[in-house]
Formats: sequence, C-alpha cells, structure tokens
Amino acid sequence: MRAIFTALALSLILPMAACSPNPDTPAESATDRAGQAESGATIPLTIEAGGKTHRFNVEVARTDAEQDRGLMFRTSLPADGGMIFPFSEPRIGSFWMKNTLIPLDMIFIRADGSIDRIAENTIPESLEPVVSGGEVSAVLELAGGTAARLGLDEEAKVTWKDR
Repeated sequence: MRAIFTALALSLILPMAACSPNPDTPAESATDRAGQAESGATIPLTIEAGGKTHRFNVEVARTDAEQDRGLMFRTSLPADGGMIFPFSEPRIGSFWMKNTLIPLDMIFIRADGSIDRIAENTIPESLEPVVSGGEVSAVLELAGGTAARLGLDEEAKVTWKDR
C-alpha cells in the first residue's frame, strides 16, 4: 500500500514545465496533455529570409498553462508546424527542454518581428536554460534543424496574426 501512495505522490510532483517561460510552474501529466497535444488550432505564420517567404501553421500557447506545457511529450513536429509563445509584455525569454522529447529550434522574436536570437537544435530533456539575448515579445519553436535547412538568421522577419 505504501508503494502505491509513493508512486501516486511522485506522479503528481515530478511533472514540470518544459519549453516553458516559467520552469517553476507545475505542468499537467503526459496523460492529461496527450488529448490536447494534437488538437490545438493553428494560425499562419511567415518568416521572410533571404528574399524567400517560408510559411508555417503554428499552435499558439496563449495561456500560462499552454505556455507551461509547450511541446512537452511530443514525438514529432510537422516540417511546417511549430508553436509560438506570445508574451503580454516584452521580457527576457528563458525556456528549458525538460520532458521535451525532440530537438527544437527556438527563435526569439522582438516586438517588431525581427529576430533577437536563434537557438538551434536544443537538447531534448535538458534542464539548461535557453535564453534570449535581449527582451522579446514572442518565442517560436520549430522542429530542430529547420533554421539551418531554410537558411534562417537574425536578418529574418517573423509575422503572424493572432487576433
């Protein structure tokens, strides 16, 4: 009986936020998240780089709970998919990869859509913070390797409509 209570207590305590701007906030379990992982509505997002326009359909992590959950427990991400984390006010962006099973490219975006920093192929399940270089208004997460494949750099411009 004690083993059951211990297992239950650990299952409630151990899940933490991954790819989250606030790593101290507990997240839902993988079971709770699995039902929402693939059901989120997407919005169009474009990245202008080197005279080319790259189009994506991304999920929006609007609420604190959605931002805490991020892309945790996903085993894949479409080549044209991702998730954007808009902030209500510009701030230093700091994310981690706990419970994130796939490498991601994190694109830290300023209020004007310019790119502050690109963190490429972040390490799955790492507890090391991935931090912006300055204050940003949003963070875009794409499948690891996307920035290199498309030749994205800090000269690119990101636009989306989320209204």
